[in-house]
Amino acid sequence: MSPNGSDRSPRRPMRRKLLQALTAGLVLATATGCTYKDFPRLGMPTPTTEEAPRILSLWQGSWAAALAVGVLVWGLIIWSAIFHRRSRTKVEVPPQTRYNMPIEALYTVVPIIIVSVLFYFTARDESKLLSLDKKPDVTVNVVGFQWSWCFNYIENVDGSTGDAKTDDNLSAIPDRFKKDFPDNAGGVYTCGTPGERNPQTNNPGPTLWLPEGKTVRFVLTSRDVIHSFWVVPFLMKQDVIPGHTNAFQVTPNKQGTFLGKCAELCGVDHSRMLFNVKVVSPERYAQHLKDLAKKGQTGYVPAGIEQTSHEKERESNIL
Repeated sequence: MSPNGSDRSPRRPMRRKLLQALTAGLVLATATGCTYKDFPRLGMPTPTTEEAPRILSLWQGSWAAALAVGVLVWGLIIWSAIFHRRSRTKVEVPPQTRYNMPIEALYTVVPIIIVSVLFYFTARDESKLLSLDKKPDVTVNVVGFQWSWCFNYIENVDGSTGDAKTDDNLSAIPDRFKKDFPDNAGGVYTCGTPGERNPQTNNPGPTLWLPEGKTVRFVLTSRDVIHSFWVVPFLMKQDVIPGHTNAFQVTPNKQGTFLGKCAELCGVDHSRMLFNVKVVSPERYAQHLKDLAKKGQTGYVPAGIEQTSHEKERESNIL
């Protein structure tokens, strides 16, 4: 019995709290709206490009490493809490350990190994994902501005004349990207507004059309501040920086209309910088470009801010 004459054990409140905590954790794990098919992706959407599974694998591996470390730490905490609790009958100070060289070496070496492994896989995958060795089938200059997007399709389209390699509106793009532009590509463009909506899905923002199964290179430029181009199911995003040109390429392998957004806080209406990506057959893609030419949307809109002298010097060193 307890000192006040009650039969209630002092451990019962602790057990009750532990049960409540476990119940709350179970509810959080099962009430997220995910199906059993979503759990292996750990919150990521279904990949829709040939490159996206590499990103998903890196994501899953990072979570696996974090979970392994978490289980080890939680296990040690629980083990210490259960087996090294102060005895209710003994009041002496427990043995004090000043240092333990094997343990100290372990918790120094193991984190270094974990970080090194994560660094290796991250560097390997990043190098592969940002590689521009393969000449693209399609090139799109993505222009970010407050508060929407323009898309310059750098293509040789019937009804459009000019040359993307010498066009003044694309002067902000370095020569190392222009060398892969098609010859005599007059091009077409589309520009959006925050109030525009996709006619099929009613999602806000302009719509970027892409061909399925073709390697697409995105050349990213900005007219004002830093934005970030993110097509959610591509699992890939990259900053759009004024005075600096970024690029990456993907191969869409699933048709459909997908959501895109700016992933960089770029100002008061950042949340309105949405767009859509419509992946269609190569034939429908070519027809869409012809339709843009018929509407008079030929040539290119200004790509962005001219490169700084420092950036031009950096580009010349790369070349």
